[in-house]
Amino acid sequence: MLYVGVDHHKHYSYLTAVDAGGKVRKSCRLPNEREVLAQVLADLGEPCCSVLEAGRSWGVMYDLLEELEAQPVLANPYQVRAIAQAKVKTDRIDSHTLAQLLRGDLIPRAHVPTRATRYLKDILRQRLFLVRMRTMIKNRVHALLDRNHVITPHLSDLFGRAGRTYLAALELPAYEGALLQGHLRLLGTLDEHLKETEGWLSEALQEDRRVSLLRTVPGLGPILGALVALEIDDISRFPVSAKLCAYAGLVPSVHSSGGKTYCGRLLFQSNHHLRWAMIEAAWLALGRSPYCRAYYERIRRHKNHNVAITALARRLLEIVHAILTEDRPYQERPVPTHVAPAALAFA
Repeated sequence: MLYVGVDHHKHYSYLTAVDAGGKVRKSCRLPNEREVLAQVLADLGEPCCSVLEAGRSWGVMYDLLEELEAQPVLANPYQVRAIAQAKVKTDRIDSHTLAQLLRGDLIPRAHVPTRATRYLKDILRQRLFLVRMRTMIKNRVHALLDRNHVITPHLSDLFGRAGRTYLAALELPAYEGALLQGHLRLLGTLDEHLKETEGWLSEALQEDRRVSLLRTVPGLGPILGALVALEIDDISRFPVSAKLCAYAGLVPSVHSSGGKTYCGRLLFQSNHHLRWAMIEAAWLALGRSPYCRAYYERIRRHKNHNVAITALARRLLEIVHAILTEDRPYQERPVPTHVAPAALAFA
């Protein structure tokens, strides 16, 4: 058995293969092309397993190594300390270090979702990106109207059907009018793309039981529920809810020394998409669930609203863990008469 370390980059990769004794059998730089990689692995002449670090474009190389039966392993780059803290760092040294760590079974592994899950996550994140772009354009339209002292009619939604008709017919100075019409065309294009991506998601997730269960949780609708389900992926990865909360970065950093413990900011190395979704769900749950409102208000008496909403987001994620683990829908609890000790410790 050979152990192959792959230092993967955008246009090329550096590959180092070592045997069971740690001796280097091959070390080379190669383009990220299937034919070239297949030939290099075939020239090794022995079965091999491989490792690469998770990065922006790891999925294509991982799938390629899997197709070529190189038994790939995905390494967590934050935990590969031998590379992250190296004084001398080159592609050759990085790939050699990865190969030696794999040989010693010392690779800190990262979770690898299936291709289908990765595809759906990309679509969902694309939708979130489009929504942010649409919000930016709407803000620019509001700024344009304000600097021209336009008093808009009383409409429930300025960018709804009636609002779009009003804006399209609005007369402004030449260049300002051109800017407004350009913004409206961009909004129309973004709306079409959003409908298309939502159609893809609805078709792909319509029979996903995880999404159906999560939609029963206050604050989790079809989009946020799908996002939470896909970011968590396999709930069995998290034996207890505390692990899931740490993965989402909804727990504080802790420094303990000399009998004194200090709690700092939320964990930075976390799944930011999942944390964002749970914070959004917490804000929505305030107006939909008496239990969530009471939970928030009791912590709000002693802490500021940011701490209280974060604590509620963590509580909702604990509920999500229980729902997915036990495979049952959410059931509203009676309004609590006291704050749980864990919540106080977190707050």
